[in-house]
Amino acid sequence: MLMHLAEWLEQFHSGFRVFQFLTFRAILGVLTAMIFSFVFGPWMIRRLTFHQIGQQIRQDGPQSHLVKAGTPTMGGALIIAAVVVATLLWADLANRYVWIALLVTTAFGTIGFIDDYRKLKYGNSKGLSARNKLFWQTLVGLTAAVWVYLSAESTAETGVLIPMLKDVVVPLGAGYILWAYLVVVGASNAVNLTDGLDGLAIMPCVLVGSALGIFAYVTGHAEFSAYLGFHFVHGVGELAIFCTAIGGAGLGFLWFNTYPAQVFMGDVGALALGAALGIVAVIVRQELVLLVMGGVFVAETVSVMLQVATYKLTGRRMFRMAPLHHHFELKGWAEPKIIVRFWIITLVLVLIGLSTLKIR
Repeated sequence: MLMHLAEWLEQFHSGFRVFQFLTFRAILGVLTAMIFSFVFGPWMIRRLTFHQIGQQIRQDGPQSHLVKAGTPTMGGALIIAAVVVATLLWADLANRYVWIALLVTTAFGTIGFIDDYRKLKYGNSKGLSARNKLFWQTLVGLTAAVWVYLSAESTAETGVLIPMLKDVVVPLGAGYILWAYLVVVGASNAVNLTDGLDGLAIMPCVLVGSALGIFAYVTGHAEFSAYLGFHFVHGVGELAIFCTAIGGAGLGFLWFNTYPAQVFMGDVGALALGAALGIVAVIVRQELVLLVMGGVFVAETVSVMLQVATYKLTGRRMFRMAPLHHHFELKGWAEPKIIVRFWIITLVLVLIGLSTLKIR
């Protein structure tokens, strides 16, 4: 929005040309989303507290979590609002990729909002049934996947890039729709499973989202993509602003979500952020790199799958409790220790993912 205004103002002063630089607008996106969170965060917490919109705690979960009952939840709406505002202000609104990312994020956020609302309305931690939640996620995920597939301008945009291998693309054809759907829905649910401790999920989202912004910038830059051996995709670079907005909004939210949390993001935030990471990875064709950088999300998801499978097959549990962070809680690890160690692991994995930019 403001980029187009700056274009018009260039005729009066050449200094407004700086707003045409993607890197400058990406920095403004970070700051805008962060300031938005800082300004409206306290207000949102007060409103959530006033309306008694408090977290419902699982009775079968760690007993240490019972003290968190009643902590304001659905704070993820603040993250979504900050990302949307920052992106609309600084991104090129004529870019189709920007709108795909925004609509997928808000749609999954809406699913999460309904889930959170039902938990509050009925006074339990169940929310939407797994079947209903998956149905709506599938509807949105498939719609987004079809949109990306039909809007692709080359076959390279509908294939899977293999990290560290130059010019190697696995063509999927129409199968790309299923692949993209699985990445978006899988990432959404993986972040949701990880969101179980104060600040545990938001910092990995910030780190992974910021790294994906770098991939978006490189993929959408003709010279950099050629130098680094990436397939250039015109317009993808604008997603760097969307990604940096996630980083800024996430850091702003972490100010209030850090241990001990003043507010939880709820499913409205976790489902939206996971879907946002998934759709960006699909568009910039770094799905496999996302799998590496989001290793904490993957480990949390796999721990749940293994727990269910081993219990059904043997009647015994592999972990003391799933997802994985609960296992470490029951082993006696302090909550802040689990959180910070998972952050460190994510940072290492993100650096490994970024190394694939050059190692090809």
